[in-house]
Amino acid sequence: QVKTGLTHLWNFTLFSQITSFMIFRRSFRCILRVGLTTGSYSVTMNCKVASRFAHTVMTSKAINRANTSQEVFFDVELPKTAFITNFSMEIEGVTYVGQVKEKEKAKKQYEQAVSRGQTAGLVRASGRKMEKFSVSVNVAAQSDVTFVLTYEELLQRRLGEYELMIRVKPKQLVHKFEVWDEHIYEPQGIASLDAHGTFLTNDLLPLVEKTVSDNKAHVSFSPTLEQQRTCPDCEGTLIDGDFFIKYDVKRDKDVGDIQIVNGYFVHFFAPSDLPRVPKNVVFVIDVSYSMEGAKIKQTREALQTILDDIHSNDYFNLVLFDHYVEFWKPSLTQATVENVAEAQKFVSGLRARGATDINQAVLKATELLYQDKKNKTLPDNSVSMIILLTDGDPTSGITDQKQIQENVHNAIQGNVTLFCLGFGYSLDYTFLDVMAQQNNGLARRIYEDSDAALQLKGFYSEVASPLLSEVHMQYQDNTVDSLTQSHFKQLFNGSEIVVAGRLTDNDLDNFLFEISAQGVNDIHLQGEASAQKWDVLFPHEEYIFGDFTERLWAYLTIQQLLNKRSKSNATSEALALSLKYSFVTPLTSMVVTKPQRDEEPEDMFIADKLTEGGHQSGHVELLGGLGCSG
Repeated sequence: QVKTGLTHLWNFTLFSQITSFMIFRRSFRCILRVGLTTGSYSVTMNCKVASRFAHTVMTSKAINRANTSQEVFFDVELPKTAFITNFSMEIEGVTYVGQVKEKEKAKKQYEQAVSRGQTAGLVRASGRKMEKFSVSVNVAAQSDVTFVLTYEELLQRRLGEYELMIRVKPKQLVHKFEVWDEHIYEPQGIASLDAHGTFLTNDLLPLVEKTVSDNKAHVSFSPTLEQQRTCPDCEGTLIDGDFFIKYDVKRDKDVGDIQIVNGYFVHFFAPSDLPRVPKNVVFVIDVSYSMEGAKIKQTREALQTILDDIHSNDYFNLVLFDHYVEFWKPSLTQATVENVAEAQKFVSGLRARGATDINQAVLKATELLYQDKKNKTLPDNSVSMIILLTDGDPTSGITDQKQIQENVHNAIQGNVTLFCLGFGYSLDYTFLDVMAQQNNGLARRIYEDSDAALQLKGFYSEVASPLLSEVHMQYQDNTVDSLTQSHFKQLFNGSEIVVAGRLTDNDLDNFLFEISAQGVNDIHLQGEASAQKWDVLFPHEEYIFGDFTERLWAYLTIQQLLNKRSKSNATSEALALSLKYSFVTPLTSMVVTKPQRDEEPEDMFIADKLTEGGHQSGHVELLGGLGCSG
């Protein structure tokens, strides 16, 4: 705690959905981090989830009771998959509302603001699942400021659950503390729900209020000042950790659940009780010099655990690469107890060496799979995948990234799913991301922390049990336009397929659809749905936020178009939708302009979303003379 003659520091940081304030005072041309002893502030967060689509509003108020103006920072971390849809500030009764603009136009305004010495803020990627939003404003003496930030996201199902997480680290006691006010409404019905926190003691646990009925739930956590204290006379806080809400929905229909409201439909498909399909997996492991030390050690640990969990009817192989490629076996082998033990012994001897030839490694792994398929040594109706783990860019063999992507795409020919795991920050993540998407897979970044082995194991758990392949979701001809992705290479146990579209007839009575897929047994399902009124599908109005089915469709469409940005028409379509629905995406920015007193230049704040592969990360840049000099 830093003290001055007038004030003392309140450093309040609640990650994910909760804001923090850091009050600054200029002194000796430096910034002193001080707070307002007579000031007060409140933080509230309200989240509504309707059919997996979450709408979160955070409201924070700071009151400056001092006799001098103060600089107030508004910080919040939000999920990387979320799009900011609104940011506003109310200062002395006047509200300044953000406007979403094309990124290039906003960038020019931002640069003009910087050149005039104005304050400007940017969103930066700041962690595994979060990105940080931060702005600052000057609060006049005896006045207050209220910040309101809104964002939306479609919750993804992983390992059989939807998860909402808050990282709660206030550092200090907080006067008005509402960590969570969560309303969940799922027309399918709620099958399970759990709320817990890593910091919850026996005294705090009863403060988590949870009510669950057939299709709705409410969770809240709001400790008083005294309940936060580590002891009755202590200034320390018990609130320090992560708060989780996890839930799943009921799945009574094999064809999934379709909701049609206001001319838009959304189809959720996650069939239960299907037998898993055998898989053929080749682990392609980077053992170049850059993996030396903790990375290679954590890779060994992760592979040992993954091999322990591999299913006995799966086939697998290990391919190591640096500037040359080494096979554990000349072909894939069944995961018998003996073969797994032999593979684990091989893994225990992994050592870092040489340069990085990604092109040769992936091509040889693909050739291996095709050769075994040709020789009919792999199970019928099995699915094939390659899991590539690397920590660096190609430095040996073919090093041109576009050429590698083209070579891999041509070799795989759409018959093998490629997953790319990027270890750390020193590699070009976008290169891996594009290559995975081109081959029906996805990329993940593995963070260089003590739990990197758990991160690797966690990813494998998501793809360990394929249920279906070549899933085709087909809808009645001439009834749907603007359909999101409807063909999926694979469906894994615990995940979910979501398709949305716009109907050509808002009053459609019988909406016919079909689902076909390959599994242990091929499936062909047919169903029909009817349009429903708001008050029928959602009788509880407190759970509704605008035309959310239309916004869910727009959100999903934009996300998928952003994955195809190599195509110019995809970029222009994503931009148009981002502007229409006021989503801050990698193509747009939100601009908030606040006039200053006494004819001073106006302040400008720009919320700018980066992609996972962006290099600007870890902090928020705030411009306008905030720093020490001399």
